Amino acid sequence: MRIGVLCNHDQIHQIAHSLPIALALADLGHDVLIAASSDAIIAEITRLAGPERLARLRLVRLDVRRGSSRLAEQLLGGIVPARKIVIYRDNLDLFRSLDVLVVTERTSLLLKQRYGLHALKMVLADHGAGDRAIGFGASAARFDHILAAGPKIRDRLVAEAGVDPANITITGYAKFDTMAGDRPVLPMQANGRPTILYNPHLSPHLSSWYRMGRAVLDHFVASRRYNLIFAPHIMLFHRRFVVTIDRLRIDRPGRIDPRWLAAPNIHVDTASRALTDMTYTRAADIYLGDVSSQVYEFMREPRPCLFLNAHHVDHAGDPNYAHWQAGPVLDDVGDLDARIDQAIANHDARYRAVQQRLFAYTFDLTDEPSGMRAARAITALYA
Repeated sequence: MRIGVLCNHDQIHQIAHSLPIALALADLGHDVLIAASSDAIIAEITRLAGPERLARLRLVRLDVRRGSSRLAEQLLGGIVPARKIVIYRDNLDLFRSLDVLVVTERTSLLLKQRYGLHALKMVLADHGAGDRAIGFGASAARFDHILAAGPKIRDRLVAEAGVDPANITITGYAKFDTMAGDRPVLPMQANGRPTILYNPHLSPHLSSWYRMGRAVLDHFVASRRYNLIFAPHIMLFHRRFVVTIDRLRIDRPGRIDPRWLAAPNIHVDTASRALTDMTYTRAADIYLGDVSSQVYEFMREPRPCLFLNAHHVDHAGDPNYAHWQAGPVLDDVGDLDARIDQAIANHDARYRAVQQRLFAYTFDLTDEPSGMRAARAITALYA
């Protein structure tokens, strides 16, 4: 059985969701090929895997042909991921050579829907385990099998996407396999202040960044009580404009104010690997965000959370905002220090048990690494 693991994205944030599965498949003796679409992705795979384990895999660099594909990237690459899409067409021979392809996102379904590779078994090991409706769209039912992080994902895929329960296996969260070492400590944390992680999403119709984000950072420039880690979704500042497809919206993320960079109690990171490897969700004491699935990674160790309702969503009882049960929801950023104080004071009595329940429903974790559970599931299905 020839198994491919696809890493086709503009950034590195999906690698940790599939690489542990690839490594475990190789440990089980399978012929595993990792198809990567950029040098940055290859570098991150190499760093995470290490030379000894990487030697057991075949790592292939995908590229696009000259001509119209490159022209599309030049014309549209600053707005939409044109290169990511044409990768499929320009590497069909490689994909045809595989028996199974493990992917972390849904554009890969083009291989079946547009290019007719119906014999290729496609397995979705999705990136993140959040609550956004886009994760439970009807396209999920087109995969041959889905590896779910826990019962929440399974239940919503069955109820909302119409996925056959027989086509879902709960295997845990492979990204947690990559977590090692003590809790990270940033240099600014030597001042002893509690540290807030502000982690806005990129989607204009959901994110707090476009309407509230600058006010949040301005507040912490003046704060003498808290540190701030500003660590948004790694794609927020990747392009000049952010375009979303689940609900067509476009917005400009803007620039980073030099005052934020100069503040000794603020750590700004818009592009490094630390945005993707749980450095900040582990280092922070308090979470401030909106709809990012990273809040569930933060809740592995229950701590105070606050959420910014920048779009005045009626979120009560809405499964797409289930994580907003984990802390206070703010409609504005006035008197932010006092509201953080209150969230800290109320955490143990009101929110700790809620966070534990949400985490347990989202992730089914066992003593066996999640990557190996996923590899065994794929082996049982297709070997």
